[in-house]
Amino acid sequence: MKILVVGSFGVGKTTAIGGISEIRPLTTEEPITDLSAATDDLSSTPGKKTTTVALDFGRVNLSDDLTLYLFGTPGQERFKELWQDLTRGALGALVLVDPRPDRLKQSFAVLDLVEQYQLPYVIGVNHFDGQRRYPLDEVRDALSVSPATPVVSCDVRRRQSTGEALITLIDHYIDTRL
Repeated sequence: MKILVVGSFGVGKTTAIGGISEIRPLTTEEPITDLSAATDDLSSTPGKKTTTVALDFGRVNLSDDLTLYLFGTPGQERFKELWQDLTRGALGALVLVDPRPDRLKQSFAVLDLVEQYQLPYVIGVNHFDGQRRYPLDEVRDALSVSPATPVVSCDVRRRQSTGEALITLIDHYIDTRL
């Protein structure tokens, strides 16, 4: 099963794939240059030193006959042309969001792309140290997400938490196909 892990810039896509993949993940992380720093808003992610410029890839075997192939997309608008190729054959998307109000609004462009490509999706509300934890219903309302779309809490630094979010996505995919 091909699954996309998507979200805005700096929301934790590379961390999620790296933390759950059973193989050494393929990443296309490059240093943030002065040129990209002028383009990408680093004010909410001051410690961020690298960014994905093509994709991330990882693999998780759920059973002998079920493997998840995880593809992480870059979060910046300038890389959205990659989406057409990455969405081909994907069963769904885990949409990671940073629930802080100044960051949550950056999720709309990603949600638009997921809906444009008609992918079933789950919202994973990623937690960041020292940040307020917002109720999931507040996040759903702020994103104007359908009540049928699962919104789950997720800490992408924890393998089990990312795994639970992916299982929710698979269950949601199955429910949308019945």
